[in-house]
Amino acid sequence: MAEPTIARKSPFVQQVTPGTYYWCACGGSKTQPFCDGSHKGTGFTPLKVDLTEAKTVAWCGCKHTHTPPFCDGSHSKL
Repeated sequence: MAEPTIARKSPFVQQVTPGTYYWCACGGSKTQPFCDGSHKGTGFTPLKVDLTEAKTVAWCGCKHTHTPPFCDGSHSKL
């Protein structure tokens, strides 16, 4: 499988409300950190995330996290 595109070397920190989110795994989405369908034909698929409470989330922006879709600091090693 190909390597994902690094959207940015820092997390996308956001206040989120309960709901379903689709995290972009390929790095090509224009609506980072969420999927816009840019992955079609790449072998990547977005990751569905169901959040049950309002909270602050640090979505991975480098797409190399070991805890997708959340940032684990992997961007500091790229």
